[in-house]
Amino acid sequence: MSVFSKRLKEARTTAGLSQERLGIESGIGPASASARMNQYENDKHTPNSLTVIQIATALNLPAAYFHSVDDDEARLLVLFYRLDAPRKKRVLALAVELHGTHNAFYKD
Repeated sequence: MSVFSKRLKEARTTAGLSQERLGIESGIGPASASARMNQYENDKHTPNSLTVIQIATALNLPAAYFHSVDDDEARLLVLFYRLDAPRKKRVLALAVELHGTHNAFYKD
């Protein structure tokens, strides 16, 4: 199972949505919504980037969450995504402070 398929199924079930409901809320027509979500979750097809964004939006998640291999990173992405702008600034400032550099591409 791909990282995308695993994260999609986890996010959908956590949100309490059926495959059909998530598909419809992601902009997929009702006639094929359930089947397409099932194919994505079972790794039979991979959605294009626009569809990933639509699914992420329906689940209130960042699209990057579905591609993050590391579970801690994925969780951090979700937490950061759901913060308001002032709190995001605070988190970024703290991350820079903890890292010890202002260069975002600094290599340890």
